[in-house]
Amino acid sequence: MAEQSDVGELFVRSLIRSQLRLAVVVASGFLVILVGIPILFSIFPAVTTWTVATVPVPWLLLGLGIYPLVIGCAVLYVRSAGRIEQRFRDLVDDR
Repeated sequence: MAEQSDVGELFVRSLIRSQLRLAVVVASGFLVILVGIPILFSIFPAVTTWTVATVPVPWLLLGLGIYPLVIGCAVLYVRSAGRIEQRFRDLVDDR
């Protein structure tokens, strides 16, 4: 977008809105799952007494379950952001 025009500004605003929407969706999904784990423990308190190889299940969920979730959200965000930016570049190149 070498030239500053109304159309260029519209394209850039659209790109920023798309990226913001993506960030909000991914962060919201992550937070829902992250908050859902303690809610699960409060609804089903018997889960807190379960163990796997002498390690409590809540510790396993919080310790080992969160990292794949973080990585999955990051991969989803990076791929989706790349697609959004590629669509923007294709749109700008067509002009």
